[in-house]
Amino acid sequence: MLKALAGGPMHRSLLSLLAVASLALAPCALARHRPAPPAPNGALATLLQPLNLYLQPDSSSSKLTTVSPGREVVINDENGAWVRVFAKVDQQESMAIDEPDLPAQTQTVPLSGWIRNQGLVTQATPQGDQILFGAAQAEEDAASHLDPPPGAAMEARLLYQRVYQMFPKSPLTPKAMWRAADIRWQLQKADAATLPSAHTQQPYMRELMDENEMRAVMHLFPHTQWADDAAYALLDNQLCGDWQGSEKCPEREAQVYLHYVDKYPDSPRAARALYEAAWREAAAGDMWEADGNAKRAAEDRKYANGIAARLEGKYPKSSYATRAAVMVFEVRQGMPVYGSPQP
Repeated sequence: MLKALAGGPMHRSLLSLLAVASLALAPCALARHRPAPPAPNGALATLLQPLNLYLQPDSSSSKLTTVSPGREVVINDENGAWVRVFAKVDQQESMAIDEPDLPAQTQTVPLSGWIRNQGLVTQATPQGDQILFGAAQAEEDAASHLDPPPGAAMEARLLYQRVYQMFPKSPLTPKAMWRAADIRWQLQKADAATLPSAHTQQPYMRELMDENEMRAVMHLFPHTQWADDAAYALLDNQLCGDWQGSEKCPEREAQVYLHYVDKYPDSPRAARALYEAAWREAAAGDMWEADGNAKRAAEDRKYANGIAARLEGKYPKSSYATRAAVMVFEVRQGMPVYGSPQP
């Protein structure tokens, strides 16, 4: 999925960031006193395939742009096989974490033109929610391929967004909101991993993913699998960037995962969280032993065994229970966990 995002580098230098922010101060101030442009009247819709936007209902007229799948359009006129739309084609969403929040700069007036009435889904389309969700799944699957189509991940995100925007009462809305949030999260996470700050030890010293969409899922759909998934994703922002040989990092991270299990014991992610915690305690034991502290090494390994036992007892059918059994065997055999592939 991560290869499928079209566009240039996702992060900017601090100097560029400050320059953009300073230039935007005046427009932002004016925007607070300027009324937003009225929304065009018509039927809300989106596209399943790229369509050219023309000045007139004729393919020989001037081509204005191409509207991508998942983009929001409003239909306000028809002419045979053509429909006149207002399309938000210029609203290119950035996944950059360090980009300033400047709504006055990113707010765009929809571009008006004509497109062929082909592959358009409106709120009146039968099974429209299922059609959009299925199209989003197909784009997300394409984005996961080794050589994905350009922009597939973003198109998947946009299509998921249209599901809950156009069909808020659909049973697919909670999952669609979660998938849209998760795609953005994963793209931001990949971007953060490329920054020098990714190797800092303390979480607050590195770029963190934006939590707003994840927290919206938790707020709107509490006590659901999607809320549990969103809460699990948020753990990324509490982990060390690089342990740097400090036992405190894996020990602290183990507590982060254990706290999640205590709060969400029925989550589909709970078994994995226990395994993550057990693995980190075992790794900390190896690190203490390397530092010559046999007592602390024994304590952390014992703690790891206890967490693994809790996992095997609470979630015996989980694949993480069998993985925990392997880890416990290796610890008892004196085989190092730290330095082996992380879970």
